[in-house]
Amino acid sequence: MTTVVVVRKAGQVAIAGDSLVTFGDTRLPHGYESNEKLFKVADSWVGMAGTTAHFPVLRRALNWLPPEELKLHSRDEVFDTFLKIHPKLKEVFYLNTKEEDADPYESSQLTALIANASGIYGVYSYREVFEFDRFWAIGSGRAFALGAMYTAFDRAKTARELAEIGVKAGCEFDKNSDGPVKVQTIKLKGKE
Repeated sequence: MTTVVVVRKAGQVAIAGDSLVTFGDTRLPHGYESNEKLFKVADSWVGMAGTTAHFPVLRRALNWLPPEELKLHSRDEVFDTFLKIHPKLKEVFYLNTKEEDADPYESSQLTALIANASGIYGVYSYREVFEFDRFWAIGSGRAFALGAMYTAFDRAKTARELAEIGVKAGCEFDKNSDGPVKVQTIKLKGKE
């Protein structure tokens, strides 16, 4: 899995992730492959957790949308964008939407975090979208990252600093996360 975090603090947002890919019991650390868990889509940064197959699929699916349909600057825009790519995930990339028989909706099987000048967002498998006020984390190292960021929130001066603290905690204690930590920061527009 992974550790990916988003942070909103001191007029900026940050998104950060570790650099380890695992296949069952096999580790593919940084230096053997680029292992980019963060990717840019228009003016937003996206980070993912889950199967490595999702990374190129989501990157391609989002970039196929025309610019006027690729909107990630509010909770509703993120929801609408992921709703638009769901049919493409099934028809073009052969996504298996089945999780459990009692599920209320088809699953997109994705967990992602988004950072841009409007804020920080999380998207989950049924296209649930959250807009976070301070920070959040996904992946197998999320509990370590959340605890570290909670503890350091008041003393960290910048979003970047807090994001690095979160991912480093994931790398320290989660067997499926490892450095180097990659961080992207963006100045927040008019909300702080």
